[in-house]
Amino acid sequence: MISLVLCTCLLAANLAGCRPGESLDPMPDPYISPYDWEQLVLDEDGHYSYFENGELRSRFGIDVSEHQHAIDWQAVADDGVEFAMIRLGNRGATEGELYLDDYFEANFEGARAAGILIGVYFFSQAINEDEARAEAEFLISYLEGRHLDYPIAYDHENVGSYGRANNLTGPEVRNCASAFFAVIETAGYEATLYGNTRDLLRMDNWFLDHYDLWYAEYDVYHPTIEHDIVIWQYSSHGSVAGISTRVDLNIHFLPPAAEETNSVGH
Repeated sequence: MISLVLCTCLLAANLAGCRPGESLDPMPDPYISPYDWEQLVLDEDGHYSYFENGELRSRFGIDVSEHQHAIDWQAVADDGVEFAMIRLGNRGATEGELYLDDYFEANFEGARAAGILIGVYFFSQAINEDEARAEAEFLISYLEGRHLDYPIAYDHENVGSYGRANNLTGPEVRNCASAFFAVIETAGYEATLYGNTRDLLRMDNWFLDHYDLWYAEYDVYHPTIEHDIVIWQYSSHGSVAGISTRVDLNIHFLPPAAEETNSVGH
C-alpha cells in the first residue's frame, strides 16, 4: 500500500513537471486593485468621482468625434467637463483608407479655448505593423507638434461582421499597437491603450501592464478588469451641456499626490 501511494505521488510530480520532493509553483496572487471602489461616488447627474481620504482624486471627462457634430465647448466646460479625448482620425473598416475626423480641428481649438485638457485618439483598423505605423505618422503629421495634456490613445476594435481587421490574432493586434506607439513616443508624446475587456485581453499581461489603460465598461458599479487602469469610460449614453447627441463619459483616476507630477494630464 505504501509503495502504491509513493508511486502515485511520483507520477503526479512528474506530470506537473517537478522532481520528487519539489513543490508545485504557487498560484499567482489574486489581483488587487489600487483603488478602493467604496470611494467611487455616482452623483444624480450620472457622473462618477473618486475620493481618497476625503480628497477628490479624479477628473470628469468625455470623448468625442464627428458623430457629436458641432459642440459648444464653453457650455461643455461650464457643465464641469475637465478633459476631452478627441478623435483625430480613423482607418476605414472595409477599404482601409485613412481619414481625418471632420470635426477634429474645431473640437481641438474649441476645447483648448474653453480651458479643457486635451488628449487624442485614433480608431485603427490596421492589419499589420506597417499600416499601424502609417496611422501613427498620419496622426503626428496633423498634430504638427501641438501640446497635449493627455496621451494619444490607440483604439483597435472589431467592426460588425465586416471589419477588415476582425480576424487578427491577439499577438497581431499587440504588434500593431507596439508599432503605433513606437512612432508616437519617438515624436515625444505619451501613449495609452483603449478597449473593453474583449479588446484588451487579446494582449499579453506584460503589454497591458506596460501601458496606461483607458478601459470601456458600462452598466457596472466599478471597473471589473483585473489590470490597473487610468481612465474608465463608464457610459456611452451620457448627456453634457453644449452637445446635442449622447456622449461617452469618462473618469480619470489621479494618482496619489506624491506621484502626481508623473501622471496622465500633467
